[in-house]
This record gives sequence, C-alpha cells and structure tokens, in this order.
Amino acid sequence: MELSGDQCKALEKLLAWYKDPGRSRFITLGGYAGTGKTTLISIFKNELAKLDKGIRLAFCSYTGKAAQNLKNKLKEAGALNAKDSVSTIHGLIYTPREDAGGQISGWDRKEELERHLIVVDEASMVDGPIWQDLLSYNIPIIAVGDHGQLPPISGNFNLMEKPQLLLTQIHRQAAENPIIKVSEFARTTGLVPPMKYGAGVYKYPKEDPDAQERTGELLEAYSPETLILCGYNNTRNRINQFIRANRGYETPAPAGGDRVICLRNNHKKGIFNGMLGTITRIAPARKDWHEAEIRLDDREKPYKGLIYAPQFNAKTGVNFTKDRKLAMLGDLFDFGYALTVHKAQGSQARKVIMFEERFAQMDDGMWRRWLYTGVTRAEEELYLFG
Repeated sequence: MELSGDQCKALEKLLAWYKDPGRSRFITLGGYAGTGKTTLISIFKNELAKLDKGIRLAFCSYTGKAAQNLKNKLKEAGALNAKDSVSTIHGLIYTPREDAGGQISGWDRKEELERHLIVVDEASMVDGPIWQDLLSYNIPIIAVGDHGQLPPISGNFNLMEKPQLLLTQIHRQAAENPIIKVSEFARTTGLVPPMKYGAGVYKYPKEDPDAQERTGELLEAYSPETLILCGYNNTRNRINQFIRANRGYETPAPAGGDRVICLRNNHKKGIFNGMLGTITRIAPARKDWHEAEIRLDDREKPYKGLIYAPQFNAKTGVNFTKDRKLAMLGDLFDFGYALTVHKAQGSQARKVIMFEERFAQMDDGMWRRWLYTGVTRAEEELYLFG
C-alpha cells in the first residue's frame, strides 16, 4: 500500500523510537479521521516482525467495540499473529476475581504483562488513572488517537493534546467518504452546510419545514445500532422519554429491555463511564435502589448489582463523590437511547442522529471539537439537524 508523506515520516520515527535503547517510555501518534492511523500501525507491526519474529504486541482500546474494529482491520492487513493480543485496556491489565458462585466480585491489576510493546488505540479517551496503570508495567507504549476529538470525560488529563507524531493528510479513498467530508467541515470551520452528502448522510437546516417530521421518523425507527447525540441534558431526557413512550413503556421507571448508559466508573465491577447496555432483569430492592442485571455491549458477562433509581431522568448526574455512603451501595446508570456527545466519545454506531446544540460558554475551538467528535461516531449513516 502506498503511504502518504506524513505516514512515511511517522513510520520512520516510530521505528527509530522503538530501536533506540534509550527511548522514552511512550510516544503519541495523532491523526484525524481518514488519515490512515490503523494502516500505519499495521505496516509498523509488520516491519517490527521482520526485525524480531518473536515479538509480542498487545493492542488495546477503551471500548470493546473499538477493540473488535481494530482487530478486524489488523487481520485484514495481515498484521496479527498468534503471539499478539487485542482487547480492551481493562481486559489487558486487570484480572476478574470471582466469588464462590462464579460471579465477578472485583478486578485485580495484573502483576506483569508478557509483552514487548503496547499499542493503545482511541487514546484520546484514556484518563489519568488508567494511563498510570499502563505505564506501571515499564513496557514501551504507542498511544494512537484522534487529536481533533474532545478530551476525556473526567479530569484534566489529555494524552492527545499535543501528539509527538501527526497525521493530517486525508487519504483519497477516505476523502470520498461523505462522513469524512462532513467531519472536515466540522473540524475546520465548525459549520456543516445543509445538503445531501451521500446515501444516508444529510444535514438538515433548522428552518426546513420537513426536518421536524424527519426527526420523528428517525427517532421512531430507533434500534440499538443507532446513536442519538445532543448537547443538553434536557434534550437528552426528552428524547429518551419520547423513544420509551414509542416503545410502549408506560412508567418513567427503568424496565426490562431498556437501553442504559453507565455514568460512573467502578473498577471493581469492571464498568466505566459511557458503557452502553440493555437491562435484562430489574426489580425494586430498597428505597431508591433497583437490583438489576444489564447485558453490556462491551462485555461478555453481564453486570449485576444495585443501580440508583433517582438518576433516571434526572436533570444532572448525582454526585457520588460527595456522598460516599451512596457510592458504597451501588452504581449510576441512566436511560441510554440519547446521549450527550461527551458521553458518546468511546462509542460508534452504524447510524448517528445528531442535534447541534452549542453551550454559551463554548469557544469556537471547543465547538469544532464537539461537532467533529459527534460526527465521527457515525460509521455508515449520519443525520445532522442544525
């Protein structure tokens, strides 16, 4: 495959970094959507395998879906062998602890990883504590991410703020992708002109009389392969209520079959802010709490535990940090049909329905990041409402 100029330079620098005995502990590679980050990493891996046939790499990503996508792309490029592993970051560095009944009761950090190199994909999602855990193994790390996206949900840590290596040249094949075209408008100007960009990729103007009707049709056709994105929590709540009513739910309380999103990390239970899932079983347990079983999109074993009932449809997130007693009892979930763009950072979906909502305190740079992050959640279809 023919590499672009910036890919060639990045490949040379990656190889030089890895060969250097005095190399730094990690190197960061940033690239916009369509610049061929995974292609570059695949070629880099194959070059390493020529130098050392016994090399063992760990590829990892923040979410299960992102890890699976990465695995598929690496396989297509012939860059994976039996010695390599592809997993979530959590699956790479933590081991589940099971109780007598075979249920996961917690997670322990692994003592060591038998790997020569770790490649972290979607590194713009990685927060400070997880990054420190990764560094603790003293294995060289390549962190790969999209430096045009929003920083992580929690804390001030931003691994992709100033990447050491940059890919900015959009590949010819990618440039023809209508979602990439929209993402370039979002990233460079913060303004996506209303038009049809391709099959299933539209931007509707705010004043379009048909836009409201089209919105209703799209929301009524909701499936778990759809991400609905917005800016405001009150918009998110209204959309969640609309879809639940359309699906036949008669009460505001969560029920079996409801789509939900995790709002707070719980390392012991292996759940993280932004994880999506479907309730398979739920029953009242005590005042303000439900006993729930949730089939998570990113995990084989279901979540089982207490979830906080007042969080559902709440205007803001409950602050468990201030109330330690609540935090000890259970976990925070909310309806997950519609999400804010910040909560959807680690997710992608075949179809994305997105409502442009700009906060007053957003400067132009933050707005472009917000819009670009939302648009690039779409894999095949994108419906953007101005």
